[in-house]
Amino acid sequence: MDEPVDVVKVDQLSKVYSGHGKELTVLKEINFSVKAGESVSIIGPSGSGKTTLLGLCAGLDAPSSGSVSLFNQDISKLNEDQRAVLRNDKVGFIFQNFQLIPTLTAIENISIPMELKGLKNIKSTAMSLLDRVGLSDRAKHYPNQLSGGEQQRISLARAFSNNPKLLFADEPTGNLDGDTGAKVEDLLFDLNRENGTTLIIVTHDLELATKTQRRIRLKNGEIVEDSRV
Repeated sequence: MDEPVDVVKVDQLSKVYSGHGKELTVLKEINFSVKAGESVSIIGPSGSGKTTLLGLCAGLDAPSSGSVSLFNQDISKLNEDQRAVLRNDKVGFIFQNFQLIPTLTAIENISIPMELKGLKNIKSTAMSLLDRVGLSDRAKHYPNQLSGGEQQRISLARAFSNNPKLLFADEPTGNLDGDTGAKVEDLLFDLNRENGTTLIIVTHDLELATKTQRRIRLKNGEIVEDSRV
């Protein structure tokens, strides 16, 4: 059986912010790789660099030094258009604040990644995803007509709509109450298993972190623990 390939490879990654004659080192020489199909949580206290690391891994921000490779491509060597193509082709996102487009209905929000990727049978796929997250009766509702939990389930459906190989989730239950968050977590891991997606979650929720196969703990911008279940 073939060894799983590295979907993400982070090498000597650092991020320093400069301003007013001062420098703030947010991440310092981070090294790790993530295999295909692996689920990883990035944990640590506020200010430890979790969200910054996620943004760098996703190519949403540029490092001060070091490199990030996604699917064996050094994303620092790609221009913004090339990074956008890579993300739309292989990457999904779930955000704490949902980031649904307010002027589009639930089904239209889910359809966007498929339209950008030029897929077929978009409407039927979007409807089946709505059904999968238990919101088929909300297809024509706008985000402001949905609860927080419903919005996050829509964003889950959207994240999986283009069949991503890699999914980044930034505090996916951070804005939800305990019961709603638990339901979203179950859906996230169920969809992840069904699709064989590589999953990287940033979270301060240690209970959520225990559900991943591996935990990377940051403190003061450095990895202080990298453990597997």
